[in-house]
Formats: sequence, C-alpha cells, structure tokens
Amino acid sequence: MRVIDLALKDMLQIVRDRQSAIFMLVMPIVFTMFFGIIFNPGSGSGEDADRRLLVGILNLDVSGDTAAYLESLIDGSEAIRPETLGDVNVSEARRLVRDEELMAVVVVPPGFSEDALSGGEPKLDLIVDEAAQSAMTVRNAANLVISRLLASIKSARLSMEALEDQEGFKEVTARQAYLEEGLTLAIAAWENPPVSVNVSKSGQTITESQSGNENPNTQSSPGMLVQFTIFGLIGSAIIFVIERKSRALDRMLTTPTTIAEIIGGHFLAMFAMILLQEFILIAFGQFALSVDYMRVTSATLLMMTTVALWAASLGLLIGVISRTEEQVIMYSLIAMFILAPMGGAWFPLDVTGETFVKIAHITPTAWAMDGFQNIIIRGLGFQSVLLPAGILFAYALLFFGIAIWQFQRMMAAR
Repeated sequence: MRVIDLALKDMLQIVRDRQSAIFMLVMPIVFTMFFGIIFNPGSGSGEDADRRLLVGILNLDVSGDTAAYLESLIDGSEAIRPETLGDVNVSEARRLVRDEELMAVVVVPPGFSEDALSGGEPKLDLIVDEAAQSAMTVRNAANLVISRLLASIKSARLSMEALEDQEGFKEVTARQAYLEEGLTLAIAAWENPPVSVNVSKSGQTITESQSGNENPNTQSSPGMLVQFTIFGLIGSAIIFVIERKSRALDRMLTTPTTIAEIIGGHFLAMFAMILLQEFILIAFGQFALSVDYMRVTSATLLMMTTVALWAASLGLLIGVISRTEEQVIMYSLIAMFILAPMGGAWFPLDVTGETFVKIAHITPTAWAMDGFQNIIIRGLGFQSVLLPAGILFAYALLFFGIAIWQFQRMMAAR
C-alpha cells in the first residue's frame, strides 16, 4: 500500500539522522531528570508537597461518627484530601466551592449514621462546581470514597444481622457495640488492605500505597514527554518541505500516487515516530524513574494515542505552511515554548492562580498533562482520561482539517 510505503520512507530518513535521535530520545531523558530535581518535594514542607485536591466535609449529623470515618477514607485517597468544616451551612459550602477555595464539599445530612446503621439507604450530598476543570477528577475520587463508606456500613450491618440471627444479643448496647466495631474494622480494611505490593529497587523499597505525588518525576516525566512530542516533529515536517522544494512532490503526482496517499503517508510517519518516542519515554519513566504509567495500562495507551494524533496533526500543519527548513524549526520551537509552559509541562498548574488555569486549558498540552497525571498522581481510573483524550482528539481533527485546507490551497496555486 502506497501510504505505508511513503510512511516507511519518511521514518527511514528520520532514523538515519543522528541529530533526530538525540532530539527525540536523549534530550527528553536529560530534561526529565533535570526537572525532576527541580520539583523534588523533599525540599519543601509536607503541605506544599501535597498536591491533592482539597475537599471539605460538612457534618450535619452531630449524633453520629460518620464524618470521622469519611475523613479517614478521604485522607487515604491519592487524589483528594479532607478539611473538616466548622460553623458552615450548606449555602456557605456552595460559595466555597464556587470560589474554588474548596474543590468540593461532602455533606453528611442529619441522622445519616442512625439511618444507615439501622438499614436505611441515606445518601451523602456532594457539592461540585461542574464548570471547574477538576470537576471530573474530584467527583470520581469523592464518589469512590463515598461508595467505600457505604459498603463498609452495609458490611458491618450484614455481619451484625447474621450474628443476631444465630445467637442474638442480650442487650441493645451489645448490638450497637458490635455494629460499631464491625464498621471500624471494615473502614480499616480499606485503609490497610491485607495484600500489599512491595517493589525493591536500588536498595529502596517502594510500596504501592505511596502517593504518586511523592515522586518528583510524576511532574517532569509526562511534562517532558508532552514537550518533546512537539519538538520531535521537526524532522518529519522538514522532509515534507524538502519534497516540495526538490519537486519530488510534483514527480510523485505524475504517478498513480494520489494527494490523499501523500498526506496519509506523511501523517502516518509522524504518528508512528511520536508513538515510538512515547513508548520509549514512558518505559524509561516506568522502570527507571518509578512513575507508574502502567497502573491503568488502557488509560495510558489511550492518552499516548490521542497525544500522538494531536501532535502529528500539528506537525502536518507545520510542514504544510512552512516554505523552508528554517521555518519548520521556527514554528516548532514557537509551538513548544508556548504550549509546553502554558499547559503545565514545566511546572504544576496547581501552583498558579485560577485565571491562569482556565487560560491554560485552552491549550491541548494542559489536557494531555491532566490525562497522564490523573493516572500517575491522582490514582484515578480509565474514565478519568476520557475527557482529556476526547479534547486532544478534537484538536487533532482541527489541526488536520486546517492542514488539508492549506495543502489544497497550495496545490491550487501551483
């Protein structure tokens, strides 16, 4: 097939260029290590190093202990951290979320503990600003904690009912004590699972329960991966420019090769090279830097694919609009030095203000960082990358469409 033949031709030209190999592989690894040192959380206070999203607990159930259990479960989350709210009503809690002083508030309604332990089906209210960029992350993490709490309550109640059917309780207080003890044990089981995984490497032991944000490379590894996917486009885009300047493109059009096959071949080569670069950098992050990309393999693969599609579309556009090799380098560097820092590849967006975060999410790089960090820092699952991946795919379609339009205009003017 001509598309594959053209793609293999481009890839072979890139692989033969030693400078391309340095820019695509060596430089990203060096910069990843450098930025990892900069963001070493050991140099700051524990609070500064905790990048988990702040979630308030509004306890209106003054007669029960549910809020304490809830706080304990949230504190064990890798994505969110708790803050107990004192003399605050629901309206004030909504204001705190709206003003982004808190990312969410879990409301424990009056009588929740008594109703839940007696067999009822009460619900915890979750206040989230759906317009906030972190809404999906917070909602998924909070719902996971809430489901664990409700499951623990149900487990304790079922255990109590089973014992009551077999032996019964002499006093109501004994029944209540057994129920509370069962709930405590169920909560403890979530916090300290009976099975844990320890990985020993270089004389250090890394436990699975460690928060991803303790590893400075959870910022630098995906950041440099995203940045150098843009920079790595230079080699592929230059090949496209050289074909036009040398009239090789005109000669190909005199053959049965179609314009669609030419565009498809260049795009496929860019996509394949970016994907290869991502595989190598993620393998380096996983095995050399202990960045757990493979915690949810399917989510990581989805992010890799959509990042490669977006970057290849951008590279195709740069190759089409550039007339010289110098312009390819200039446009690629401009894209890298604007999109990488604005999208949080150089520093965590958590440390910036609300306005900067909103502006940053105009860029595809911010969504790429969100997707990878939902996996490796916030401990979320496959669903947490669907929105970032979808937006990256939309950017890929946008850049690809503009590239095709510009290419058609260019060919019509020849």
